Amino acid sequence: MNARTTRILAAALSLTAALAISGCSADSEPKMTVSGAFMPQPVNDKMAGAFMVISNPTETPDKLTGATSPLSDDLQIHETKDQKMQQVQSMDVPADGELRLERGGNHIMFMGLKSTPKVGDKVTVELRFEKAGSVKVELDVKDRTYNAQAPTSTAHSGH
Repeated sequence: MNARTTRILAAALSLTAALAISGCSADSEPKMTVSGAFMPQPVNDKMAGAFMVISNPTETPDKLTGATSPLSDDLQIHETKDQKMQQVQSMDVPADGELRLERGGNHIMFMGLKSTPKVGDKVTVELRFEKAGSVKVELDVKDRTYNAQAPTSTAHSGH
């Protein structure tokens, strides 16, 4: 083999390896999608809730582990069980499933707002997942009485 053939072969092997590595890592990470994200207009600057549906279309379960936002330095994941709200460290996002954050149930709580958003504003939130990394979401600020209508599901029609 001459030097030119060796360089071409080395370049081809490097390109093949890079494509294989990037293909593997891209397929192994869950890709979270978020729909229906909103925040009811807060009454004051003390706290606000965020609601949305987080979908995991992959075969890999994941966990919502945190959230950050320019609106507050203290975002908490809250779970509601037996009509009692409590802070938790994470929430499961099942494989081929979804995590619903909705009024009266699980949600993200903003504590100590830096400002009070009004109806029509957008609030940026970055959700952090154990495996999928970060996903940026824009929350639409809605009227205080707004409640998203959950899509009709036929999966549990027998219940």
